[in-house]
Amino acid sequence: MPNETFTLRSAMPVSADELYAWHARPGAFLRLNPPWETVEVTKAEGAFGIAPYRVTVRTPLVGPFKTRLLSEAYDFRPGEGFRDRQLSGPFAEWVHSHRMIPNGPDGSFLEDHIEYRLPLGPIGAAFGGGLVHDRLAAMFAYRHVVTASDLRRHGMYRDRPRMKIAITGSRGLVGTDLALFLTTGGHSVVRLVSGSGPLRPPAYDDSTRYVGWNPRETVAPSVLAGCDAVVHLAGDNIAAGRWTSAKRQQIIESRTVPTRLLAEAIAALPGDQRPKVFLSASAVGIYGNRGDEVLTEEAALGSGFLADVCKVWEEATMPAVAAGVRVVDLRIGVVLTPRGGALGKQLPAFRAGVGAVLGPGTQWIPWISVHDLIGAIHHILMNESIIGPVNMAAPNPVPNRTFTKTLGRVLGRPAFFWLPRPILKALFGEIADAALLASMRAIPTKLLNTGFRFDHPDLEPALRFLLGRA
Repeated sequence: MPNETFTLRSAMPVSADELYAWHARPGAFLRLNPPWETVEVTKAEGAFGIAPYRVTVRTPLVGPFKTRLLSEAYDFRPGEGFRDRQLSGPFAEWVHSHRMIPNGPDGSFLEDHIEYRLPLGPIGAAFGGGLVHDRLAAMFAYRHVVTASDLRRHGMYRDRPRMKIAITGSRGLVGTDLALFLTTGGHSVVRLVSGSGPLRPPAYDDSTRYVGWNPRETVAPSVLAGCDAVVHLAGDNIAAGRWTSAKRQQIIESRTVPTRLLAEAIAALPGDQRPKVFLSASAVGIYGNRGDEVLTEEAALGSGFLADVCKVWEEATMPAVAAGVRVVDLRIGVVLTPRGGALGKQLPAFRAGVGAVLGPGTQWIPWISVHDLIGAIHHILMNESIIGPVNMAAPNPVPNRTFTKTLGRVLGRPAFFWLPRPILKALFGEIADAALLASMRAIPTKLLNTGFRFDHPDLEPALRFLLGRA
């Protein structure tokens, strides 16, 4: 019999029936995976709600090592809960009860109760018991926070019809989470997917529709017909390689050409088939290096290569604007997630205790957690009054020195090194001045004025949430 247990119960802002329905939607399993753990679904059999529903995953074990886990969901009780058990994997035994408990007409409790037994009997319990308990505590704290937040954000618009939303970049850093957030909220997602590989992952059906898309070719308007919204997130990675003339041109064309083609396809549709809103990625880099100046959406635009790129990027949406479509330019800041981006690249150095202040350390970082960025995109989709540029950054940007010290503190590592500008220029080339040392104190005035609630307005709680260090 299992000799260890773990239980976590949290209040949820919906009924037990709605809580169960959220968990039953395709995509919920992946939506709940913590960003500090890479879980890959390799096989799925059956359909949730009809036992047995089996999922095989590759999941972290220790350090870089991974293990295979086969689990089976069963005992489905709509509005009450379900269970899953390990059929094979790292535990000697594992039974997980997901319980949805009524708490008044519009509330409930989510309770996760796990009974498990470690391998190697008393030896496994003695050496691994504390580690496993701490890992479960971090994982399920994250899962409960995400569940409650997603339900709250979707619940604000529960009386609104669900939308059909086309997304480019849906397999990228932001698009992956956005697609899962939308589908678990009951929306329909069409993924416009480029590249030569398979369109759809072969193992796991998240209920989204995959459509092949060449960013450099004219988009058939029929692809977007009937969509309520288009969210355009695709673009070349500016940090991949040095900025040669060819790289510069690639950065510009990867943003302007697809954006214009999408805008033209939207505009070409008859009014009753045309998407009502077009959200197109841009960046806070449009303001240039501005020191301590507070930058709202009304601030003058800046100068420099990245600012110029963002200007023509936003201008490429004009065919949709001319057709009367609501167009929003998402001026995205530094997106924080351990899965990649700036934070993902810094983590190895910080974990090794060699985190460093960059240049003077006084340059402002307009950061935002990926969790809040997804919520802000949803907020914009649902609010017809929001139009034009929107700063997608947390309300409390910090200087680089503060960011460095805070990340070191969250990880429990020293961060006292310093990389001066000449070293950064030698390591990264022109991107050092344009991005790493540029100061953009961007404030999300439009989001705040339209009632968006940030879950992570301050840096340290955001990092603790994203890294499982709460």
